[in-house]
Amino acid sequence: MVMPTPAAPADPVAGTQPPAGLRDRLRTGFGLLGPRHPRHTLSLAEADMLALPVGDDGVVVGVNAEGQPAVLGVNRPTPFDILLIGGLWTTQVLALRAAATGARVAVETGRPGHWAQVVQAVGGGQSGMTVHEVGRVPPLGASATGPVLVIRDCGMRPPRGRVTSAPWQSVLTLLPYLSPVAPRLARQARLVGVQRVSPDEAVEIGRVAGLPRAEYEALPTLADGVTLWCTERDRQYVMTQPTDAEIGLMGTPRRMD
Repeated sequence: MVMPTPAAPADPVAGTQPPAGLRDRLRTGFGLLGPRHPRHTLSLAEADMLALPVGDDGVVVGVNAEGQPAVLGVNRPTPFDILLIGGLWTTQVLALRAAATGARVAVETGRPGHWAQVVQAVGGGQSGMTVHEVGRVPPLGASATGPVLVIRDCGMRPPRGRVTSAPWQSVLTLLPYLSPVAPRLARQARLVGVQRVSPDEAVEIGRVAGLPRAEYEALPTLADGVTLWCTERDRQYVMTQPTDAEIGLMGTPRRMD
């Protein structure tokens, strides 16, 4: 009868060393192997269920006529000027949402009291929202990691600003109504938003913006919170729908301040 050969005693030194293959992986920096699980597989039909709606990058300004999110790309590597002929409420919603994307917001205004609650909600300082007197906006040092939105709430005849649009620094100018400077600002802007205006103003805006008659005649009938956004090639009606937090801070949509 052949007796089995007794196993050699474990070498206490060798027993503390990882196997050769594992030592090689550690030396190359790949780390330890993780736990092993069965692979997760999906059929083509099941894969369609994982689809997510992904649109442009930017600030959601509302929904379009089809109920899809309308996105305004504020943080851009090129200068970008926006003109809004409309109300303070919509402008403040845009400011809040731009700040939520990580942009710093600088407000140039002659009515700082109207912005106090919004600044408090966002937080002041260099990483939040700051308010400046008209003509007193300092250099803001915009960059890809610190984009800036300058909001000019300077009345019907805003003076030429010391701080202009630049890479990663967009400028939004608010006009409560059509004014003599509106045509010049509209020509400079790459995006123009128009809310409810009088019939006479609508005709002039249609001429300046090159709107079809049906569209400019509809401007006096727009509901609160609705904006017609226009570029050189596109026009889109957008309804800004506030969140519960925005309603608690600024109330419901309104055209008049």
